[in-house]
Amino acid sequence: MILAIFQIAAVALIALYFVIWRLRAHRRSHQSWEAMLVRLRHGWNAGELSEHFPWKEGLNSSPDETWERIRGMHGLWAMYRNAGIMLELADFAARHIGADPALLDTLRTDATQIRLCALQAMVGCVFSQASENVRMRSFQVASMYTGMAAHMTEFLQNNAEVALPSFVAAM
Repeated sequence: MILAIFQIAAVALIALYFVIWRLRAHRRSHQSWEAMLVRLRHGWNAGELSEHFPWKEGLNSSPDETWERIRGMHGLWAMYRNAGIMLELADFAARHIGADPALLDTLRTDATQIRLCALQAMVGCVFSQASENVRMRSFQVASMYTGMAAHMTEFLQNNAEVALPSFVAAM
């Protein structure tokens, strides 16, 4: 009897999870460009990563300087969140702008890699308190982030110049 109740509860919780997940996916897919840009995280010194951010990729600092500039875990979390939003922006562009699929795939790959590496760095930071390995991983994440921002800027310059000023201002 208890096993049957547990099974029914487990199935109900899984079904509820999928319903909520589907509702959130539907809501995200129907957001406007401006609504997504508003969700980008500010205040973590993204502009200090590179002299030409977000126009060109690459960093102008060492791993230790980058760790300080991004304000440690705060910046890692912001890059993790922003990469997810950039993934949504790439999906929005694919649906509404109809741009080069190769560039959109690059943006999606960049965002996924940033999220994975940022998550690894944050877990490493929790266990080793910003060791050299965590700082190197953070440097790698920041480097990929500047690349993704540069690719998105290039994409907008070529396909949707109207959206470019709002994107640059949000970054």
